[in-house]
Amino acid sequence: MASKHVSLTDSLLILMSFQGVSAFALPQNHVVARSASLTSDITSSVPPTAISTTQVPHTSTNLPPGTIGSIPTSLETEGNPASQPFATTTVTSPTARFTPEVAMPSITASAISKPQVLVAGAEGPVDAFQPVGTGPPPNQIQSRGDHPAPRKGIAPQSRPLQTNKFYANLFLGGQTNGVWTHPYSVSWSHGSGNAQSWGLSVFQVNAEQRAYGPPNTRIPGSPVSYFINPLGIQSLILSAVELGSSTVLTTDTHEASSVNANLQPQAGSGSSIKFPLVQGMGFVTGIYTNLQPAIQSSVFFRNVVSGGSPRTGVFKYTITLEDNSAWLLYATPRNGQDPRLSLATNTLLRGPTGWSGTIQVAKNPSGSSGESTFDRSAGVYATTARVSGSVNGATGTYAISWNKAGVTSAPLIMFALPHHVQSFDSGTRSAVTSIKLQTTTKGMATAVVGDSWTLVESSLPTDMGFAPWTPSSRSANSLSPAAMSAITNAGSSEVKQDMGAQSNLNSMYYSGKALSKFATIVYTLRDLANQPNLASQGLAQLKVAFARFATNQQIFPLVYDTAWKGVVSTASYANGDSGADFGNSFYNDHHFHYGYFIHAAAIIAYLDPSWLNQNRDWVNTLVRDVANPSTQDNYFPVSRSFDWYHGHSWAKGLFDSGDSKDEESSSEDAMFAYSMKMWGRVIGDASMEARGNLMLSVVARSLQNYHLLQSDNVNQPANFIGNKVTGIQFVTEEWNTYFADNAVAAARNVAGGWKGILYANLAIIDPRASFNFFNQANFDSSWLDGGASRTWYLAYAAGMLKVI
Repeated sequence: MASKHVSLTDSLLILMSFQGVSAFALPQNHVVARSASLTSDITSSVPPTAISTTQVPHTSTNLPPGTIGSIPTSLETEGNPASQPFATTTVTSPTARFTPEVAMPSITASAISKPQVLVAGAEGPVDAFQPVGTGPPPNQIQSRGDHPAPRKGIAPQSRPLQTNKFYANLFLGGQTNGVWTHPYSVSWSHGSGNAQSWGLSVFQVNAEQRAYGPPNTRIPGSPVSYFINPLGIQSLILSAVELGSSTVLTTDTHEASSVNANLQPQAGSGSSIKFPLVQGMGFVTGIYTNLQPAIQSSVFFRNVVSGGSPRTGVFKYTITLEDNSAWLLYATPRNGQDPRLSLATNTLLRGPTGWSGTIQVAKNPSGSSGESTFDRSAGVYATTARVSGSVNGATGTYAISWNKAGVTSAPLIMFALPHHVQSFDSGTRSAVTSIKLQTTTKGMATAVVGDSWTLVESSLPTDMGFAPWTPSSRSANSLSPAAMSAITNAGSSEVKQDMGAQSNLNSMYYSGKALSKFATIVYTLRDLANQPNLASQGLAQLKVAFARFATNQQIFPLVYDTAWKGVVSTASYANGDSGADFGNSFYNDHHFHYGYFIHAAAIIAYLDPSWLNQNRDWVNTLVRDVANPSTQDNYFPVSRSFDWYHGHSWAKGLFDSGDSKDEESSSEDAMFAYSMKMWGRVIGDASMEARGNLMLSVVARSLQNYHLLQSDNVNQPANFIGNKVTGIQFVTEEWNTYFADNAVAAARNVAGGWKGILYANLAIIDPRASFNFFNQANFDSSWLDGGASRTWYLAYAAGMLKVI
């Protein structure tokens, strides 16, 4: 079973990937330098200079440029209680147990053939984004509209609100934590920094600005323990003279890949700056309505140069800051007249009063060639994004396309992450430019000119079923008599455990893991060990245990939250603890929690198709909550957890965070996609199965680029990749580094459920040793996590050998 990423030992930090700041979970530090107020800048006696060629500031502050930012120094724990990711005290002892043989059964080449698990997917192109359903949740899930998380500054909208997306900091907490569109980050300045601005600050980090943890000398090569990107640097700020302490921040048009952020001088004002924030946007765009533009910098302006008009009605300025960075600014006035921006101080570039139009800024690392590329897209900006796709056989094709506004005759410029560029089709690849900007945790972003991208995944795991599977040897649907005997010995006791007691817990996460575990045991006994009678007994008990949840009779029943529109646990409603059950009530980790239920349901339905009639809608509701693919479904947001731009899911829900969102558990991210794929297969939903296959392929590519660090990885710092992971992966090099005898954290010395997890993953590189471990006569059941079994681990190791 998959498991959340936590520390194995004090000496082995298993790092997590965060969207914004770092490869380690840390909060924002708001301690920043301050200078004279914007009002004093505006009322300065220095006359504005009409730009003709080059402007330099006439006045300056006495403070140094704000080029360093702040480095977080403490762990953030809100909404993420520190507890084991598996139950350790609720698992009862088996009611019966066979004594395994002391010696491992002899290995032979013979095997008992078994039929394929299922016939994979429909043939021909399948639209991967058809709705799962469009009706309300089933009647047993009651509705309530009193969710405790306030919807701060969110304008009313007909579509369901997003809870786990990159922009959630705009409506949570103090609304000042960052939003990472990549490669840019933006945040509401809220009077902070040298400029003391109330506008939207813009920053793009360079690799040399990172801070690094101490070297871990116990790991070969002594890689640094972590790296952190600075916070609080305000390179440019899109603001207005009228913005001050009464400024309000609101948001509207919440979509899966975009949102509009709005700043108004005070609530109800008809004047505003609207910022369409779209993942990968090439410009940060502010749409001004009846305000006096104030373009500010806490890094300080060194000079500003008028660049003429790249096209009619668009006026360009090139900006050099005191950190030597080069920026471009394009102003598109609604009235078509030159705004004649003037440099008032080293923190303020000022426009005309009562101005309406758009101002766009972009960092230009590529000199005159980069400037020419940005010029071609000046005046146009993306407003929303749409993902579509289809699957044909083992090939999946998906597209990211954007709606746009402004000078719509011009092509968009958008930034792609490394995993995008790898899978671009030939047409999209031809639009790739030489402009590259560093991201915080996703390597170098590359500018691409065009209004859409087409991406291709050519090796979808369409033949992956319930049996052990690898990309090279595919499914192991048959095992030798020796392996079947060992599996039967383990399974005959494990299947008799009290499934109801192990799953009737106060946690959807732990309960789902238990049901998934027992479903896997039942499947393994029937299809891999040829023990239909044992499987039948287990299946009957499993159905009863599952029914407790399908009828919503568990300790904390689910409710449909009409405020944010989703299915949540009532745990936090009952005890007032937002972190209860890992924050499920606040939309944390839904793909982890519900993925296990969906997996268990897929196996039950495969073994007994008649079971579907009474349970399909309940399971589909869980799928829709996490991964609704269509705007036709108005009960759930589109793709709550999975981020089609980043290629993986975000775990964090309605909790503000200096790091923005986090992945937390890459293995359980993939587990959800797999579970959804298999559920789609057993219920005959070809679109769902296709989408699951596509997600599995995309998430594998993303994780291999950013989370699972082989020696040739170029996306994470060279002095960090020696850690091998920002989570857990298993390759020979990593096992030898961390878990082999006399290594950093020898697996033989690990206690509890992590020991079983480590030796199960050992099957990937040494299946014989893994099989021996789980087949030993003195096996200790405390080595199994609450979602794991010897039955499956033996089958998995045998499957990795193909024939034991």
